[in-house]
Amino acid sequence: MKKIVTLIFLSVVGFYGCKEDFTTTPPKGSLGGDVLQNEEGVDLLLTATYGLLDGFISGDPWQASGDGWWLDASTDDANKGSHDNDQPDLQSFQMYRWTPSNSYFITKWLAVYGGVDRANSVINLANSIEGSDMTVKIAEARFLRAHFHFELQRLWANVSYISEDLQLDPDQPNSGPIWDQIAEDYQFAVDNLPPTQDTPGRATSWVAKAFLGKMYMQKGDYTTALPLLTDVIDNGPFGLIAEFKDNFTFASKNSKEAIFSIQFNIGGVANDANGNQAQALVHPSGGPYSSCCGFYTPTQDLANAYKTDAAGLPLLDTFNDSDINNDYGIESGDPFTPYAGNLDPRIDYTIGRRGIDFNGYGVNPGKDWAPEQPEAGPYLGKKGAYKFEEEADSKGAGNWGQQSSALNYNLMRYADLLLLAAECEIEVGSIAKAEEYVNLVRARARDMTYVKEVGGTADAATYVIDEYPVGTFAAQGAAYAQKAVRHERRLELGMEGHRYYDLRRYGSLIEVMEDFFVNEDRMYGNRFVDVTVEDKNYYLPIPLRAIDLSNGKITQSDDWK
Repeated sequence: MKKIVTLIFLSVVGFYGCKEDFTTTPPKGSLGGDVLQNEEGVDLLLTATYGLLDGFISGDPWQASGDGWWLDASTDDANKGSHDNDQPDLQSFQMYRWTPSNSYFITKWLAVYGGVDRANSVINLANSIEGSDMTVKIAEARFLRAHFHFELQRLWANVSYISEDLQLDPDQPNSGPIWDQIAEDYQFAVDNLPPTQDTPGRATSWVAKAFLGKMYMQKGDYTTALPLLTDVIDNGPFGLIAEFKDNFTFASKNSKEAIFSIQFNIGGVANDANGNQAQALVHPSGGPYSSCCGFYTPTQDLANAYKTDAAGLPLLDTFNDSDINNDYGIESGDPFTPYAGNLDPRIDYTIGRRGIDFNGYGVNPGKDWAPEQPEAGPYLGKKGAYKFEEEADSKGAGNWGQQSSALNYNLMRYADLLLLAAECEIEVGSIAKAEEYVNLVRARARDMTYVKEVGGTADAATYVIDEYPVGTFAAQGAAYAQKAVRHERRLELGMEGHRYYDLRRYGSLIEVMEDFFVNEDRMYGNRFVDVTVEDKNYYLPIPLRAIDLSNGKITQSDDWK
């Protein structure tokens, strides 16, 4: 144990993940061994573990992003963005030219296993301290360890589970899957965490139960997942907030809808590491942001998904028959008429379209703000970009810091939970209950404040949305209900980093992406004509460097050999 504590001390003074409130830590090098070997030391190590939720441990922070934005670049929701020669490894990822040497894969791998190591440091130190009840601290660490292992399992499938007993010998054979070990950690957190915490951002028993349910869903065990998710919905402290847009503002961070979030903050210093560094590439490259870099741009396919019929319901089977108007290839000074048909109002809080206000900065003029249209498309992402009225609180300082905002990222919010439960209900429960959950989400979208014309009070577009009439799912059948729930997740959670995992859970990755390539090339021409998605693309290849560093104990997944 003495050897482990020494290792913990050396590691914690070498890196910190300092975020706002409880995740703000003392300066590097300020700890001594006498401080570490008590409850204060456990708290500091636990803080450092929460700090790694953002994925930044070394290298470029966006490559290990805790919000998963770059993973969405391989889905029908998002383009990589910028131009093709910018971040070539990410371009290869979008085009499904995946190799074990891709820098994004190894950076993510090291960051997530780094989180596992930090969690194990907390557990080992807590277990070494006599005379104090460290159960809650250990439960928080085990929740975080479960979270990091869950990411590994979802991304690579064939991975190693590293317990606290293996911290000094982490090069273990990757004989995954590791679902059972992840479930044990989450369950320990459910059983031993308090139902509330004094400080926002810390895990609770309700948070752990929600993630345990989500884990079982991703595994495909709907029967076990459903009662967990239902209990959180019926008895937990979470709920929908009135305004959809407030899930993406500084003022409404840690609302009752935010089940668990990565905490970000800016302190006024240039290039503040406490801000969301992973989003540094994502803000528009033109207009009021005017620095960098125009990555993570919505697709035409996602924009089309927001069409509605006269009753305000989505066009589940026909939304891609034609494209809503876009300004692809049209100069900002040339005439352009936005789409006049019916739209779900969530589109204009999700997708930056020409002719519509962009986060309070005025009318989006199109190409001048999205100059890389030939490769990135005509749209801009809005959810992760700070708002005009909140610049003082959420806009970072410095050349890169301007893009490191103080907006939290919701790893799970209540609408996500409702729609996960709806999926479960269709598979093993009540179709009527699934419809009820979907309608809760749609009712909020219907009743929220819509985007207005700049300087006016009229709606910025023809927004038409309503709930599904009671009994629709039952009358149309399970296949229809499943399609409706999956579509609703796109509408509600688009550009939030969930689509990559959803397509893999559905088992529809190849079919969806093949249709997407054809539909998207109506605008681009032949951009995606040679892209091929295979069964092996359900998981990433094990990074070559990880195999090399393990001295052969870690082996490549069979599909990637």
